[in-house]
Amino acid sequence: MIMKKKITIAGGSGFLGKAISNHFLNKGYEVVVLTRGNSSLNHNIHFQHWDGKTLGDWVRKIEGSQIIINLTGKSVDCRYTEKNKSEILSSRVDSTTVLGKAIEQLTNPPTLWLNSSTATIYKSSFDKRMTEENGEIGDDFSMNIAKAWEKAFFESKTPETRKVALRISLVLGENEGVLPVLTRLTKFGLGGYHGNGQQKFAWIHVKDLIQIIDFIHSNKTFDGVVNCTSPSDMNNREFMKALRSSLNVPFGIPTPKPLLEIGSFFMRTETELILKSRFAYPKRLLDNGFQFEFKDVEKALIDLK
Repeated sequence: MIMKKKITIAGGSGFLGKAISNHFLNKGYEVVVLTRGNSSLNHNIHFQHWDGKTLGDWVRKIEGSQIIINLTGKSVDCRYTEKNKSEILSSRVDSTTVLGKAIEQLTNPPTLWLNSSTATIYKSSFDKRMTEENGEIGDDFSMNIAKAWEKAFFESKTPETRKVALRISLVLGENEGVLPVLTRLTKFGLGGYHGNGQQKFAWIHVKDLIQIIDFIHSNKTFDGVVNCTSPSDMNNREFMKALRSSLNVPFGIPTPKPLLEIGSFFMRTETELILKSRFAYPKRLLDNGFQFEFKDVEKALIDLK
């Protein structure tokens, strides 16, 4: 009897997790999703309860997984209160640490562990491409979160498991994530640039992100960190113009920084999410022959309409 291939996705109940789960389900994998919700079987996906910080019965459920992907982490789309900052950090570090401990206990550890990280690990840059090799990592709340996250990941003792940290930029998807929010604003005439609009807008189509996961899985020597972002070089003004064009919206009112500060306060979020200049570049992927399907944002936006 041929054993079915198996993948475990921690924090797989969100936008990315659902897309990745469906992709591997369609490839014939048994899919296990670690969730803080109840254990259940839904649409052939095994949802297994865990708390994201302590070992438990869930460890037995992930035995036999060839791939483990960790997407766990409290959303950064919130106000950076001390409570929220603590939860943003602990949700990422604790889940990564306990997964490492679980892998140590497995009879058959996975051959590949992918851990989510973020392109926000790099300093704000308007003119320098931040590659995996020469990207500048700074010292503020968001960058320190990313550093602690990756430190917990790479310090886990999993000698039989290849590890890759995915430094993911803003992911464009059809029904969830940042794109539907920007689309609604644009349809209401608020689709102009934000701040001065010169900040770099690093993005990736969700389909390309999934193909990157397949690419890393098939390239057995690929490890370390990888920038998961389109090679497109564009700023906020250019992205918002492309979005208006895709929606046939002729104009968009710009939003200066002071108004963004007021709006973000009432929306209980932070302006960093839209004002930081993210100039990440996927040098490792391109050097290793990865082919992006969506290099041009216009093509990506048409695909996601």
